[in-house]
Amino acid sequence: NCCIMSTEIDVSNEILEKSITTTTVSSLKKNPSDFLRQIIGKAVIVKLNSGVTYKGILACLDGFMNIAMEQTEEYHPDQGQGGLGQLKARYGDCFIRGNNVFYISAVKAKK
Repeated sequence: NCCIMSTEIDVSNEILEKSITTTTVSSLKKNPSDFLRQIIGKAVIVKLNSGVTYKGILACLDGFMNIAMEQTEEYHPDQGQGGLGQLKARYGDCFIRGNNVFYISAVKAKK
């Protein structure tokens, strides 16, 4: 009986640990909508399907991924070079149609 009793306790603790771990992990999960809400008003990089990249402050976006940016710089890709590419233009405001967007990335703050 003693062994059975300890086994039941071990199983209960294991189930409890799994439950706590699952709850903790699920509370940390974020979906794309959460990410997009968090980066509004922050510096972002938006790469288009054409390879052109825009860097600026994300002002707003909608469900179609139409994007409005402020203080925007436009970069064209350089052949064989990394990074954003060659700076081509600067805009006060910029509007990008969502179907042209390849990705949006938050710019990490400099320390």
